[in-house]
Parts: sequence; structure tokens; C-alpha cells
Amino acid sequence: MTNRTLNFEPGRRHFLALGMGAAAVLVLPDAVRAADRAADIRTLAFDGDTLLIAGATLRASLDNGRSWHERPTPSPVASIATHPARPGRLLAGLARGGVAVSGDGGSSWTTRSDGLASGEVTALAVAAGNPYMIYAAIRGDGLWKSEDAGATWALAMDRPWLDAAERDPLTLVSVDLETGMGGIWIYAGTEKGLTRVPDCFCRWQEVQPGNAMDALVTGDAPPAEAPLPTDEPVLSLANALAAPSTLYAALPSGVWASQDGGVVWTHKAKGQGRTVAVHPRDKNHVAAILDGALKLSRDGGATWTAIAVA
Repeated sequence: MTNRTLNFEPGRRHFLALGMGAAAVLVLPDAVRAADRAADIRTLAFDGDTLLIAGATLRASLDNGRSWHERPTPSPVASIATHPARPGRLLAGLARGGVAVSGDGGSSWTTRSDGLASGEVTALAVAAGNPYMIYAAIRGDGLWKSEDAGATWALAMDRPWLDAAERDPLTLVSVDLETGMGGIWIYAGTEKGLTRVPDCFCRWQEVQPGNAMDALVTGDAPPAEAPLPTDEPVLSLANALAAPSTLYAALPSGVWASQDGGVVWTHKAKGQGRTVAVHPRDKNHVAAILDGALKLSRDGGATWTAIAVA
């Protein structure tokens, strides 16, 4: 009896091992595909309650990542922008050049690039106070603007000058602050850090405390108290229209947050940050790509939950 028991147990373990191996073979391809889809994400955005992830493909989730629906894209997407005043209208900056506009949540697209310089659209933003005003950064060129939702374009200004050279904006966000020409600033993340310009497009400047317009005129203001790391590129910026002074940034060191328009930053999540987005009505509802995975936070970055990209 003892011998039979001993002979049976190795056989049972062998059978279980084979079963687990077979299950792994069946599950692994789906896991690999999900990881590949997350790694493909170049940019995130919220269109109301809908979370959008874009790169070689565009996917949308209406239920915080529990299910996903693929939507067509005219080209690999390098940047994407939305505005809460125009739900369902998506703007995509294309890696091969040009801007595409959708009025139906991404089901169909129209290219709108009349007058726009050729080249990858590295960053795209909609003006906080005007959903028809769009800003686009073209790799190797400058900052462009459209006042008619992308129908026509004109050069707004040159690229920011940082560390003895012009730098491409890697990300743009329009911020409605109390100071500034009309209160609107365009923040740009570059390979050499963070900069901003008022929408008069007079001069790029560092983000500093105090009255920003006084600093712009005099060129004299105290340095930021706790700035973003100076040795890392700022890959993505985001804020909620309902809370304009709250900013989030994705850097190679993770996700950072500021509650005062970018003067003081705190480290919210460690890991390889790539892109970040904020819900337009809830400044604590944040999505980010960290270490190649999509993660969501509902408490301003204090805790994060990994979301599978199906």
C-alpha cells in the first residue's frame, strides 16, 4: 500500500506539471499580446469619461479599462488632444506628419494640415479657454497654432531655447492661470526640462513663483522651490480644466505632480514614466504608462492599479 502511494504521488505531480505547462502555453500568448499593446502606447487622453490610448492603434475604454474597443487611425499617432467643451472631438498629431480630427470619438477622421509644416507632430494641445484654438509642435521646426480647429495653421513661435540650443517640445498643455496674457499659458516639456510661454507668444521662460508676467517683463524672479529633475526629459504633461494649477508630468523617473502651476513638484510614482493624462473633471483621476504598463490612480497618484490592455 505504501509503495502504491509513493508511486502515485510522483505521477500525480507529473500530471499536474504537464497540465500547468499546457495552461501556460494557452495563456502566455494573450499575456504577451497584452504586454505588446501596452508597450505600443505613445499617448493617453480622456474624452470625458472615455480613456483613450494611442500609438500604432487607437483604443477606447468607457469603463476604466475593464473593456476596450479599437478605433481606426489614419497613421501612427504621436500625440492626442481633447477638450471637455467638445466631447467626441479628438485631435491626433501624426508621427508621419499632419493633424487628424475626428468629430465622432474616433470612428472617422479628417486630415487638417493646411499651412502646417511637414514633420512629426511631437505634441498637441487645445487652448484651455477656446476649444477651437489648437497648438502643435513639429519636430525640428517650431510651435504652430490653428484658430479654426485645425482647418488652417500658422507659425506661432520658434522652439524653446534651453541649454544653448533649440529644443523640440515633447509635450504641450494649455493652462488657465491667474497670471498671463488673458490668463493662458502653454507649458512645454522638452529633453532639457520644463518651460512655458504666455499665449501672446512673446518669450519662453522658466516656471517661477510669484507673478509670472512680472517675471516675464523683468527677467528677474526667484527660482522654482522644488522643480522637476533637471537631468531628465519631460515626456508628458497633463492637467484638468477644472483644476488648472494641478499639473502632472511623466519622466523617466516616474510620475510627478504640482499643485501650484509647476513651482513645487512631488514624486507620485516611481518607474519609467512615458505618458500621463487627467480626467477633465477630477484632478485625482489619473492614467499613466509606468514601466510599460497602463496604470490608473483615483487619489492623485498616491496609489495605482495596473490595467490590462485587451
